[in-house]
Amino acid sequence: MKNIILPILLFLFLEQASVVADKPNILFIAVDDMRDWVGYIGTHPQTKTPNIDRLASQGVAFTRAYCAAAVCNSSRTALLTGLRPSTTGVYENQHDWRKIVPQNVVTLQQHFQQSGYETFGSGKIYHGGFPAPDGWDDYLNLNGKKLIGNSSPITALADEDDLYADGVGGIKFRPLNCNDEDMTDYHVVQYGIEQLQKKHDKPFFLAVGLIKPHMAWNVPRKYYDLFPLDKIILPEVKENDLDDVPPEGIALAKPQGDHANILKSGRWKNAVQGYLAAIAFSDAQIGRLLDAFEKSEYKENTIVVFWSDHGWHLGEKEHWRKFALWEEANRAPLIWKVPGLTPTGVKTDAPVDFMHIYPTLCDLAGIPLPAQQLEGKSIRSLLANPEKNADTVAVMTYGFNNHAVRTKNWRYIRYNHGGEELYDEQKDPKEWNNLAVNEDVAAVKKELSQYLPKINVPDPVKNNSKDSQNQRQRNQQY
Repeated sequence: MKNIILPILLFLFLEQASVVADKPNILFIAVDDMRDWVGYIGTHPQTKTPNIDRLASQGVAFTRAYCAAAVCNSSRTALLTGLRPSTTGVYENQHDWRKIVPQNVVTLQQHFQQSGYETFGSGKIYHGGFPAPDGWDDYLNLNGKKLIGNSSPITALADEDDLYADGVGGIKFRPLNCNDEDMTDYHVVQYGIEQLQKKHDKPFFLAVGLIKPHMAWNVPRKYYDLFPLDKIILPEVKENDLDDVPPEGIALAKPQGDHANILKSGRWKNAVQGYLAAIAFSDAQIGRLLDAFEKSEYKENTIVVFWSDHGWHLGEKEHWRKFALWEEANRAPLIWKVPGLTPTGVKTDAPVDFMHIYPTLCDLAGIPLPAQQLEGKSIRSLLANPEKNADTVAVMTYGFNNHAVRTKNWRYIRYNHGGEELYDEQKDPKEWNNLAVNEDVAAVKKELSQYLPKINVPDPVKNNSKDSQNQRQRNQQY
């Protein structure tokens, strides 16, 4: 009997090993706070992103991709668990998702690890401030080096009397007299490069998470020099744009906060320059990673997915930062390169949200979905045929029971207390004219309402706080 069983077991083992070995690798590139100001999308004429655009030319690039929530922690938790914020209750940056999300939920990297993959990670993949999950190698600040990430710069690296003075209030920006090697992101990418240069006997899931262009926009001066201050083009805005926005939306915009301070300072162009400089720095690091990838032995059998956790306002709707439900806060780049599947250099305006990333990667890698019911679907067919007129919808959330629905033609926002916004994206892509009060769009609102999340878990912090505004204020430090 043993003579029969042992060969069978050996055959099954070798067959399983062969199946695992044949699976594609995953290169998972994340950036923080990068809105749609990338070259291939074309929403700001001065942005310089040649390396992101290079990747876009090699695969399928989405021009209408949206986060699940315009908050770092909430967005990343949703993407990495496959569960929307309204399902988990992870709405804010201070929510420790490891204590809120059900214990049986398997994250994206854990699921790949359990499916036979090696998993490696560097930089910001999960939101900072909480320990990484067991088995996940989260890498920052190699060898104890004093590097520059989100925090204020080392004083010696900035001119004391320069015109930037470290920004305006909470909007932080300043050119630094330093090299790329002094920045955390340089070493985050270096870790990714080293992994691509190693020999791997199993398929790998390599996640590389860049911090920039998250504030502070403190990057080497050479990136500021790419954008002469007197040539800076400001975002196109409408005077009194908040006049037709419901009170809930105005409360999120906080026009008397950051925007009022920027206007009073006269340094709007300086801030835009700083953001463009931070994007250019991030793009340069991505270029280093892509160069190493293209020289590696894994180029032909690796899926590349590039994304940012959300967008950013720089004065649109009299608002700065994310933390809102409008286009600028939620729209971000998304690029897929899948060997043997995606065409090259194709852009699609099909609206998708990042809830599709988890199930799509499972589909492409040929591994089963996790036990939890993912709230997105595989977009493999769209990646194979991106020019098809896909009838897709993106859904976004900010806080308890505040949601936005984005189709090709419309953005519909409904707040917890009943306030509404509706924008005709074909005629009004800047979202300047709220049509929600018009009777002739009632059918449109009804149709879009069907996509609003049906489950809305209470906010665990708000329920235990006398003043829910405190949590909004705490967000500003991230």
